[in-house]
Amino acid sequence: MPAQWQIRFDNGHQQRYLPDRQAVLRYVLAVGLKAASPRFEVFRESDPIVLGDGSPGGRAFSLVEIIDLARPGEIERLRAELSAASAQPPGGRP
Repeated sequence: MPAQWQIRFDNGHQQRYLPDRQAVLRYVLAVGLKAASPRFEVFRESDPIVLGDGSPGGRAFSLVEIIDLARPGEIERLRAELSAASAQPPGGRP
């Protein structure tokens, strides 16, 4: 199963789990201007936690990016990335 993505926003009061990077970009662009804060923390699922006794301890996520829609050009950058990713066939290879 592919790694899941998580975004946190509204100063940590909201979070969403999404299936891929494109879904993250679509979500941020759709709700970003209506959110209480323009800052989105983007995490990607990493290796699961293993407890000291070797048993599984659950899922873990690592921070990969901070998207700040207040940054000049950020919305355009996200739109361009989404457009480029949408133009590629599944698997990411032309």
